[in-house]
Amino acid sequence: MTTLAEASALVARALIDVGAVGVRADNPITFKSGIVSPVYVDNRTLPFHPVEWKPVIEGFKTLIDEKQIAFDVLAGVAVGGVPHASALGYMIQKPSLFIRKEAKEHGTGKRVEGGKIEGKNVLLIEDLVTTGGSSLSAVNALREEGGTVTTIASIVTYGFAEAKEAFDKAAITAHALTDFHTIMKEGVAMGRFTQEEQAAVTDWLADPHGWGAKRKGTA
Repeated sequence: MTTLAEASALVARALIDVGAVGVRADNPITFKSGIVSPVYVDNRTLPFHPVEWKPVIEGFKTLIDEKQIAFDVLAGVAVGGVPHASALGYMIQKPSLFIRKEAKEHGTGKRVEGGKIEGKNVLLIEDLVTTGGSSLSAVNALREEGGTVTTIASIVTYGFAEAKEAFDKAAITAHALTDFHTIMKEGVAMGRFTQEEQAAVTDWLADPHGWGAKRKGTA
């Protein structure tokens, strides 16, 4: 049986193999939050690669088993978390639904689609956690529908302190299958990232808000 630590490395390698993660230290991207980043994540490519997607879905099952997470329903945040919640639900034979980012302007105007969750314990599945804002918006939508949400499971986390603080404040325990320290370690071992790129990402992770300004100052 695969351990959670082993699953973390397998997921990291899968993400690298399909190009879902990469390093752009010389041409960084800017997140919606304004954070300038030398790395990117695009887990939307995973369903196109079922062989590499498999350890991700199996990793969620390992996480649930190892952490003994109890729940009645899985919920995926649209759009990134939906395919993973659906595939996981099918694998372990649990109901799954999805949460719109915004309520529909027509019809019922609901954000939570797929089934009733009043009185049920919901496990929220995310593809990526950055600052935690979109996850907590989904949590609030689920709670407004009468669901109990105490746990989030994501494929990747950046490990930002502000996300942890936000989750703690909302009484949420957040788990991730892998993180960027593991991704960079595995990527270097695979020969896909250089040690210089690993150093740049490590530097960014230590100060994600100040990294962009510091980089400009040394350019």
